[in-house]
Amino acid sequence: MQTILFQQLAGPAAIAIRRRFFALFSDEDRPPTPSELLASTDEALRAAGVSRQKAGYLRDLALQVSDGRLDFGSFEALTDAAVAEHLTAVKGIGEWSAHMFLMFHLGRPDVLPVGDLGVRNGMRLTYGLAATPSPAEAATIGASWAPYRSVGSWYMWRASEPAAPDV
Repeated sequence: MQTILFQQLAGPAAIAIRRRFFALFSDEDRPPTPSELLASTDEALRAAGVSRQKAGYLRDLALQVSDGRLDFGSFEALTDAAVAEHLTAVKGIGEWSAHMFLMFHLGRPDVLPVGDLGVRNGMRLTYGLAATPSPAEAATIGASWAPYRSVGSWYMWRASEPAAPDV
């Protein structure tokens, strides 16, 4: 759910929406169950800051979990590609979201999110490239980082962050 809620939002805004969204269902900081989400109204979700489009994505996710098409408990035994295939079957979850889930929720060490502009910008800066590499070029650059491409991606994100001002 967090992956969908955080799409295309700055961190502080996404965290505020997640807090209000969770509060719709519990006093605790926990996501709703699929049945709780499916029973919620569009108005309640909108009041929490969830867009109509994201509400649809969240409902599709909840439906796929509740009817057994998506079983997060089985993911540990699956390959990265198989997990990504299951996730991208959910409306609103694309390759980038699947890569973030693999890296940050499953802790997979060899994921290279070539669709991430921060990773590609980090490559441009680190390797002194004239232009930001395309996803295909990024895959070639990152190939030598295997089997720890997730770690290489973290370094590229750091390399692309603005430098702290001198004090």
